[in-house]
Amino acid sequence: MASPVVRFAPSPTGRIHIGNARPALLNALFARAAGGRFVLRFDDTDVERSRAEYAESIEADLHWLGVRPDLVVRQSDRFALYAAAADRLRGQGRLYPAYETADELDRRRKRLQARGLPPVYDRAALKLTPEQVAAFEAEGRRRHWRFRLDHRTVAWDDLVRGPCTVDCASLSDPVLVRADGSYLYTLPSVVDDADLGITHVIRGEDHVTNAAVQIQIFEALGAAVPAFAHHNLLTTAAGEGLSKRSGALAIGALRDEGVEALAVAAMAVLTGSSAAVRPVASLDALAEGFDLRHLSRAPARFDEAELRALSAKVLHGLPFDAVASRLALFGIVGAKAEPFWAAVRGNLSRFAEVAEWWSVVEDVVEPAVEDEAFLDRAAALLPPEPWGADTWGAWTAALKAETGRKGRALFHPLRLALTARDAGPDLKGLLPLIGRARASDRIRGTPA
Repeated sequence: MASPVVRFAPSPTGRIHIGNARPALLNALFARAAGGRFVLRFDDTDVERSRAEYAESIEADLHWLGVRPDLVVRQSDRFALYAAAADRLRGQGRLYPAYETADELDRRRKRLQARGLPPVYDRAALKLTPEQVAAFEAEGRRRHWRFRLDHRTVAWDDLVRGPCTVDCASLSDPVLVRADGSYLYTLPSVVDDADLGITHVIRGEDHVTNAAVQIQIFEALGAAVPAFAHHNLLTTAAGEGLSKRSGALAIGALRDEGVEALAVAAMAVLTGSSAAVRPVASLDALAEGFDLRHLSRAPARFDEAELRALSAKVLHGLPFDAVASRLALFGIVGAKAEPFWAAVRGNLSRFAEVAEWWSVVEDVVEPAVEDEAFLDRAAALLPPEPWGADTWGAWTAALKAETGRKGRALFHPLRLALTARDAGPDLKGLLPLIGRARASDRIRGTPA
């Protein structure tokens, strides 16, 4: 396969959520796996609802997920291309004017439905006489423009769904240009895909019927038709659809909550596929073995609780090199940083919790004394430095031999004194970082 060119085309009318991240990542991974290019295209022809701050937040969210576009374009910069394409279609007789109002069209649909017929536009506009057109324009009606579909079956081999067909005789001729001159989604999308050399259109299954219409427009414009892949959609655990306006599972909100980006990526890509949802170390690892054919055709339910559990698993597996810059943001640097990460990562549910455990290592802790006599013996048996991975085991073994204690009775008073917490990382790794001086003071009940 020649190097593919794919695109993710959000409308900057709100913040993206996990359902939007799915096609973004599927496109990005498809390009990454095949050495292709990924285009971020903002579908911002709706000038009233599109906002620059939403476009900025979408770019920031994609960057957080590890997606770096090779090219960013905005439809608002490309109106001349759409006007030229519309003129070409008019010249072919494929784009024709219509004058019906929204109320008139709604009444026609209802009459057809009442008769048990599909609510397909009857092409009445093609039968208007010059006198009728003049009368409509005299009364101030503005024309909109419909694309005249060939009444034939359009077929394509979908990379997710397999062979697909749509009988275009069952569809209304779509409106491509509104009465105010603005464009609906369909025409700009085709023009951009042709102009940008998009080879594969990977998007949600709610666009399957659109594919048949767009294939006819590609052909009418003399443009190469891209391959199509329509993936299943993510829903909430309750089976509800996701909405930009509801803020459900917004990428920015998940980031602010401390969910790991790689967990979001793994869930967005692997949910609803034949592959098990699993922690991944990088997007490259997620791209390995990537195949659109592994996606199911059934809706994919996204479980927030599973996401948070997966996020913790991702953290537990991250090597120090992958987190060194993030640790530095908390002041965790120097010789202790790498052994500290090794000691605490398996106990984290969110990365920000490193600050609490770094405080245990480096700051003054008010110890909790549970059994003063036992802790006195523990202080007396503290091994000399240097301390390493074997120190905790040797110390507690000596304490067990002298006191006869074991299990919780042995370990809990030590943990409370050393960390002032009931639970936490394995002290085998934490104790050498605390050091003998601090450990001795804390065990004796002295803040240190």
